Amino acid sequence: MILTVTFNPAVDHTLAVGAALEDGAVQYSGDERFDAGGKGINVSQYVAGLGGETLATGLVGGFTGEYIRTALEGEIDTDFVGTDGLTRLNTTVLAGDSEYKVNHRGPDVGGEAVDAVVETLRRHDPDVVAVCGSLPPGLDVSAVDRVAAAGEWATAVDVGGESLAALDGDYAYCKPNEAELAAATGRSVESVPEAFAAAGALREQGFERVVASLGGDGAILVGPDAAFHAAAVDVEVVDTVGAGDALFAGVLAASDAGADDEQALRRGVAVASRVVGAAGTSVPVFDGLDEAAAAVELTRES
Repeated sequence: MILTVTFNPAVDHTLAVGAALEDGAVQYSGDERFDAGGKGINVSQYVAGLGGETLATGLVGGFTGEYIRTALEGEIDTDFVGTDGLTRLNTTVLAGDSEYKVNHRGPDVGGEAVDAVVETLRRHDPDVVAVCGSLPPGLDVSAVDRVAAAGEWATAVDVGGESLAALDGDYAYCKPNEAELAAATGRSVESVPEAFAAAGALREQGFERVVASLGGDGAILVGPDAAFHAAAVDVEVVDTVGAGDALFAGVLAASDAGADDEQALRRGVAVASRVVGAAGTSVPVFDGLDEAAAAVELTRES
C-alpha cells in the first residue's frame, strides 16, 4: 500500500470574475469551486484511479479541514490527524485576462502532531510512505526525517528544493522539478544532461532514486543501476496543475506493483500525459494506459 502524508493540505477555492478587478468595487463571481488540495492527496487520488491501494493522512483542522474529510469520502481512503488550527484556504481569482492567488500559510503546529502522524503510519503499516508538499508553521524538515526513520516502509518525498537539501535520512525516492533540482544541488539545470548530473549529485545525498519532471523536456529517473530520459508526450495540454503529482503517482504505483525503473518511468509519463489533458486535478480515465506507456519515447543513459 502507498500511504501519502500531506502535512499542510488546503481547500483550493477558485472563482472567476468576468472583468478586471476594480479597487473599492463589489464584484460577483460567475463561477466558483472548492477542491480538497494538497500534493499527497493528489498522489493518492491518482494511485486510486490507477487501481492501486492507497490511503491519505496528514493534518486537518476547523471547518476547512472538515470539508477536506467530507470531499474525499468515497474517493480515497483517509485517516487524517485533527489539529486545533484551521486548515489553510488557497484562493485563486480569475479576473479578465489576469490571475490572482492568495494562499494561507497554514496552522501553527508542534511536534505532537508529527507523533500522531507517525502513529497513524504504524497502525496501517504501508509498503511506501510518500511525504508531499509544504510544511506548516512550527514544523521543519526534521518532521520528514522522523517519518522516514519511524518504520520499515520505503519513504518517498516531494518537497521543495531547499527542503530536499536539508533532509538527513535515507529515502527511496524524491521528485523535484527543474527549479527544485537546481535549488537542492546548487547546479544549473537548463538541459537534460545538466538534469542528469544534478540528479546524480542528489543521489549522493541519500536519495536512492531521483524522478525529475522537466516540463517540455519530459522527465528523468536516475536510480542505482541506470538512468532514463522520457521525452514529453505529444498531447494537447489543457492544464499542467497536478502533472508532477501524476508523474510521481504513476512511478510509485508501477514500482509498488513490481515494475522496474524503465517501466515505472514510462508509466509515470503516460499518467501525467493524461492529467495535463484535463482541467484541474480531477482524475482522468486511465484506460489504454499500457499502450500509452509502451509508446513513450525513452532513452537509457550510459
